[in-house]
Amino acid sequence: MSKEVVVIGGGIIGLCSAYYLQKEGHKVTVVDKSDFSKGASYVNAGYITPSHFIPLAAPGMISKGIKWMFNSSSPFYVKPRLDKEFLKWSLAFKKSATKAKVEKAIPALKDINVFSRELYKDLKASQTFNFSFDHKGLLMFYKTDKAGEEEWNVGERAIKEGLKVENLTKEETQKLEPGIDLNIKGAVYYHSDAHMTPNNFMQQLKAYLERNGVTILGDEEVLDAEIVLGEIKSIKTKSKTITGDEFVLATGSWSQKFAKKFKINIPIQAGKGYSINTARDTKITIPAILVEAKVAVTPMNGFTRFAGTMEIGGINHKINTKRVHAIAKAGESYYSGLHINQPEKDAAKCGLRPCSPDGLPYIGKSLHCINLTIATGHAMMGWSLGPATGKLVSEIISDKKTSLDVSFYNPSRKF
Repeated sequence: MSKEVVVIGGGIIGLCSAYYLQKEGHKVTVVDKSDFSKGASYVNAGYITPSHFIPLAAPGMISKGIKWMFNSSSPFYVKPRLDKEFLKWSLAFKKSATKAKVEKAIPALKDINVFSRELYKDLKASQTFNFSFDHKGLLMFYKTDKAGEEEWNVGERAIKEGLKVENLTKEETQKLEPGIDLNIKGAVYYHSDAHMTPNNFMQQLKAYLERNGVTILGDEEVLDAEIVLGEIKSIKTKSKTITGDEFVLATGSWSQKFAKKFKINIPIQAGKGYSINTARDTKITIPAILVEAKVAVTPMNGFTRFAGTMEIGGINHKINTKRVHAIAKAGESYYSGLHINQPEKDAAKCGLRPCSPDGLPYIGKSLHCINLTIATGHAMMGWSLGPATGKLVSEIISDKKTSLDVSFYNPSRKF
């Protein structure tokens, strides 16, 4: 049965939800406070990552976080602050960072990433879109034996999960990237991963939705909601009252604050990431993660993007030049002869990634609002999980059996 569905949030998760809902025959409206041109969905590394099955909340991350807390240019920086929601999230993160909970999360993260990759392939094969999609895998570059051993331990775990992974020497890696001199000891090579150019796909997806009857409302911040007996009747922006049968909450890093309008709590902290683009030919052809520096490198359509760092410091878009410099320095350290110039660093952008305490996204119906479906908390995998999340949202709202077991992603789970 066709329903009127209002998707709140116009990032990759919101637009993919709108796409699959429209395909199911629903009448869809997408509302966002931005103009659909900026944010994490536009400045991310563009990875589709079955390799990323270890959640951020993993054993050892607490001690690393404490060590890095005093270094504002570190790969994972948590800004200490006396904020009740942050302190609750931190405690839940600590509870989630156990071996048993990580083992439970691994198949849930791997399966949804593989599912999403196949959906991206379907979108590409449909010829409805003309976006760049390259399935070249992902190289995990390391400089030290210790980092190499840790990465290969993860690689061996990935093999058990059915992924193809190789442990390469420097010489074997250099043959894959003959155009640039690599300053590394070796690499772990995940054949499972793919990459895209985010801005390119976002523009095409938005244009497709508009052509196919989806109402797109930009620069419309949702200010309030009318809820009667646990059911959302309407939402109000600065200029409109929007009614619907079903509502989707896909507001990314703003989700916890936003969910309070619906009198529900979703533990989320914003994790800021930065990206630098260089339009010069870097000779880099395969995406890589610079392991010790936690920097992602992606050859995109017409430029190379260097992205990274996780900064848990609240919702703000301030550019920390120390962190930008650290990303550029890392790129130059792993790729001999590479130079990222000052104008490129000055043009760096940032985006906020919604981080749940346990590293799993929230996808499912709210227990408190019977016509609200939640789709948020994807952390660094938002781009990778866009189609999978959108498909699951459409199946939930259409009362269909979901393609994956969504109990892992239950928005009401306890920490």
